[in-house]
Amino acid sequence: MKLWKKTSSPETAAAGPVEYLIVGLGNPGSKYEGTRHNAGFMALDALAGQAGISVDKMRFKGLTGRGEVGGKQALLLKPSTFMNLSGESVREAMQFYHIPPEKVILLFDDISLEPGRLRIRRKGSAGGHNGMKNIIYLAGTDAFPRIKLGVGQKPEKWDLADWVLSRFSSQEMELVKETAEKAAEAVKLMVNGQDQEAMNRYNS
Repeated sequence: MKLWKKTSSPETAAAGPVEYLIVGLGNPGSKYEGTRHNAGFMALDALAGQAGISVDKMRFKGLTGRGEVGGKQALLLKPSTFMNLSGESVREAMQFYHIPPEKVILLFDDISLEPGRLRIRRKGSAGGHNGMKNIIYLAGTDAFPRIKLGVGQKPEKWDLADWVLSRFSSQEMELVKETAEKAAEAVKLMVNGQDQEAMNRYNS
């Protein structure tokens, strides 16, 4: 049986069914705040701020918040499983709300892009990102729309794990915050089927 087989759920009756799952990837805890690998969390926080949604309820092995995004009912999710097991959290939420992969929007960091840049894709491989690898593996598909936020290429002498867990400089952080706000705006277009418009406006 597919993860996203459509059925009714009494939990969703009051405000209508959750139509979209929007996930920011990162690592939980103050130790990882402001690190490159947490750019997805930053983008989800920006979206939550714009939409007036509190992401503070512990469900599906993550922090969640529910509300309206771009006129659609959405669940915002920040997995608390640590990056490499992000798929456990995403899969649970998908199964509970019967959400197909094309309505799961993933926000995460990309070391191939410089801070201040973002890239929107309708689907694709993990591209070496461990959180994405786990999500694709557990869901059995790579058909997830995604927004990748640039965090800068690894300097030659750095270990990759150390690089993605390093903190942004103050200048980089300003750029990433601006990109997070743009990513949030892009999500509002994407939930209304305007993926191409989002790409035209925000891909850089």
